[in-house]
Amino acid sequence: MATKEDYYQILGVSKNASADELKKAYRTMARKHHPDVDKSPGAEAKFKEINEAYQVLSDPQKKAAYDQYGHAAFEQGGMGAGQGPFGGFGGQQGGYQTYSWSSGGQGAGGFADPFDIFEAFFGGQSPFGRQARLPRYMINLTFEEAIRGVQKEIEIEGKRQKIKIPAGVDDGTEIKFSNFVLVCQVKQSNKFQRRGYDIISEHEISFSQAALGAIAQIETVEGPVKIRIPAGTQPGTQIRLRGKGIKHISGHGQGDHYVIIRLHIPTKLSRDQKRLLEELEDLT
Repeated sequence: MATKEDYYQILGVSKNASADELKKAYRTMARKHHPDVDKSPGAEAKFKEINEAYQVLSDPQKKAAYDQYGHAAFEQGGMGAGQGPFGGFGGQQGGYQTYSWSSGGQGAGGFADPFDIFEAFFGGQSPFGRQARLPRYMINLTFEEAIRGVQKEIEIEGKRQKIKIPAGVDDGTEIKFSNFVLVCQVKQSNKFQRRGYDIISEHEISFSQAALGAIAQIETVEGPVKIRIPAGTQPGTQIRLRGKGIKHISGHGQGDHYVIIRLHIPTKLSRDQKRLLEELEDLT
């Protein structure tokens, strides 16, 4: 069995290299030996070694184990107890994991998605070839299409195809298809405000309705609903309509609808209206 090359030698750094020096060495080596850049035989294997080395050395705990035990720290059956110091390196058999990242967080070593490295090197375009991020396209949706779902016919790279937008998508939602990603751009509603899967709307009532209570018809995303406004309702009161919001994109569950009560105060009063209010004021 061939002896694995020392991780420090792979990156061309010393054991005392700082985190910044490790990162800089990784960027340099990854750029140099990426298979889409380095066309020599063995470039792909070399690139994997570089990622493997950086994953270990950029993690303080893994680096400490490697400095003490070498490659045996991560090999199944190594260290005499059947496991390395991290339970088989994340519980995987056979040793090594693939370098992982997330688009919203930080990967090993304190930098984000490694595609960003190559975009910086190659003027905004990743050279990852088969592993490149899928191309993203914007799709415009009305508020109703977003909350109810819709089937659209789109054109991608000169080819027309029908796609289904699930109910519950929001502005900025990304939908992944086999060879591209659609980013939803949703037009705002004139009637409703969206908060996650909940809907917010306002309803005006008169002073007498607020004092005496009333039955009101409220527009929801699923149609009109009659609600009872209790006597003594104060301006700004929120009335919750359970399950009258937006269906979850997963298909399980549904948000609520919150009605904010506003008090309508007339700007002009008739003589009789003014007299009645003055009488009411005298009674309070």
